[in-house]
Amino acid sequence: MKLTTKKALGKTGLTVPQVIYGTSYLGNLYTALSFEDKLALIKMWFECTEKPVVIDTAGKYGAGLALEIIGKGLAELGIRPDEVVISNKLGWYCVPLSTDEPTFEPGAWADLENDCIQTFGYDEILRCFAQGNELLGGTFRSEVVSIHDPDEYLLSALDPADRDKRFLEILESYRALFELKREGKVKAVGIGSKEWTIIKELYEHVPFDWVMFANSFTVFSHPKEILDFMDQLRADGVGVINSALFHGGFFTGGDKFDYQDVDPDSEKGRILHAWRNAFNAICREHSVNPGDACLHFGMSHPAIVSIALNTSKPEKMNRNVEILHKEIPESFWIDLKNRGLMDPGYKYL
Repeated sequence: MKLTTKKALGKTGLTVPQVIYGTSYLGNLYTALSFEDKLALIKMWFECTEKPVVIDTAGKYGAGLALEIIGKGLAELGIRPDEVVISNKLGWYCVPLSTDEPTFEPGAWADLENDCIQTFGYDEILRCFAQGNELLGGTFRSEVVSIHDPDEYLLSALDPADRDKRFLEILESYRALFELKREGKVKAVGIGSKEWTIIKELYEHVPFDWVMFANSFTVFSHPKEILDFMDQLRADGVGVINSALFHGGFFTGGDKFDYQDVDPDSEKGRILHAWRNAFNAICREHSVNPGDACLHFGMSHPAIVSIALNTSKPEKMNRNVEILHKEIPESFWIDLKNRGLMDPGYKYL
């Protein structure tokens, strides 16, 4: 069974499948997989999805390691450039490792040979773009580009003046990316962020072709404000990709919420655990897997063209394909609404 449904990515001329594949595990996120294991992941992308397969990656993933593995793995599997679309998130530049551990995201990456520095600006983002294509090995190149972690960059500003400076650096980065598009070197320019309000703020200045939400539009969190923004994006012809549908795995049984530890005795922890317990109870009543519900909700709004999923286990990809070919009974969603776990006015389920 394969994913065959594709939707237009805004007005870019590109079409994308229901699922695009994340690549942080290729960069040794938390653990160093063997090349053989990584190759098995890449191979499964093409077994589960009709070509062209869309890959979401970044220089930050393993300080360039994910990009290197993608280029090497695709070549070893005999994949042609026209059988894959590579989306590269830019803003992190790889440098030789000069300390015992990488200086970015301590504890998140295993066995790296390089470090990464965050850098924005016109020339800086062009350097990131060129380096990304070099790391891919020459045969493959990124056709879709965006800025990585603009929310974190702005949130780390020291004061309002520093934030204004950083905001201008991001705008200059986009000036460079849209020049690449006009020159035919890329096909689409977008943005991904864990803070959807940053996307909305930048959209007032930048005509994105597509946007990627993370931890923002989920069965747990779908406020009216983001729904209104999604309606606007749809009306404007901007493609929406949805990611981090499980809030870092918390709603499928993990201990972390949005990739951060949660103290179950804290006010936030009590709220999250109570919601998860109630959600799981309704899932049991309807014989619905919690992860299945998260996936189906994450695809439900008509503005969404695709969801981004990231796994280190090839067998999970087949499972995701099966999930998306099945329907969840309407009574399940009605129960979630009636018991206060979903917005009762949400009209797409």
